[in-house]
Amino acid sequence: MKNLLIACGVLLLAACAKTPDWDYDRTANFANYKTFAFVDNADLAKNTTNYQISPLMEQRVRAAVARELKAKGFTQTSTDSADVLINYHASVEKKISTDTISYNTGMGYPYSARWGYWGVGMETHTSTREYEVGTLVLDVIDRNEKALVWRGAKGGKLTKNQSPEQRTKAANELIAEILSNFPPELM
Repeated sequence: MKNLLIACGVLLLAACAKTPDWDYDRTANFANYKTFAFVDNADLAKNTTNYQISPLMEQRVRAAVARELKAKGFTQTSTDSADVLINYHASVEKKISTDTISYNTGMGYPYSARWGYWGVGMETHTSTREYEVGTLVLDVIDRNEKALVWRGAKGGKLTKNQSPEQRTKAANELIAEILSNFPPELM
């Protein structure tokens, strides 16, 4: 989670046009879940060295998750008495973008009455840039069964040079998007 966004946040992650990815156990009785706690060893930065994924971002993620779950009627409690445990992590991958542009550099003209030459000049420019994509994953674990019952994730391009307020806003938006399908409405 250090590299994310989250991310996008990741938190740290900039908003991404695609929707979050969700998966869940269709046999889980989500109506029975009323309380939550964070997994004791949850660590956003466990597998990343990205400077944007830090203890500060982890605080933002936890606060956003708690706010969203409380808005859905959940109560935060101790790990020993929670119905579900929340785990989270982030990953950051380097991606490469390549753009090629071709454009007309001019038009020739007849330079000789004898040959009557005309020509068109074309030039191609290719640029390559490296950027980072962060993904924030939230897991909901049934504490009694010790089983994953729901997972949500969303990724996006990491945005650098953000103020703390911008990072908090990005984290809040990212968490809200990920948790928009929790608990799932089962058919």
